[in-house]
Amino acid sequence: MAKTQDFTAVMKDMMGAFPVDTGAMEDTFKNTAALNEKLTSVALDAAGKSAEISNKWATETLAKLADVSKAKAEPADYAKAATDFASASAEVAAENMAAFAEIAKKVQMDTVELLMAAGKEAGEEATAAVKKATDDVTAAAKKAATAK
Repeated sequence: MAKTQDFTAVMKDMMGAFPVDTGAMEDTFKNTAALNEKLTSVALDAAGKSAEISNKWATETLAKLADVSKAKAEPADYAKAATDFASASAEVAAENMAAFAEIAKKVQMDTVELLMAAGKEAGEEATAAVKKATDDVTAAAKKAATAK
């Protein structure tokens, strides 16, 4: 039966001839973690503001419902209270939807700004890493050529 060749030494020599910079990977991980922290901050800030708006909206609606539910002297007063409630609710809904839209717009702008900055930084780091890798491979190739 044929014996399988052991490539351990060959792989070790090959990997030694082309050094890998793990610092670049560590930097990438750190930068990704920092970007994620910033994006999470944007999302949590938006969630907090949205919760405030929702809470205020619910509180105002409940207060207006309390007015609607009060006993009235005339039957027409019930219709007027319902109409007033509907009008006020529509107005408040429009205001709150505009507030939600502003939050969404701010989140979008902040996210684009963060991603643009991260992209620029990543491009600069990639350029530096490629230059370093090219220099390392060139040096290893020259070393291998002179060793023969």
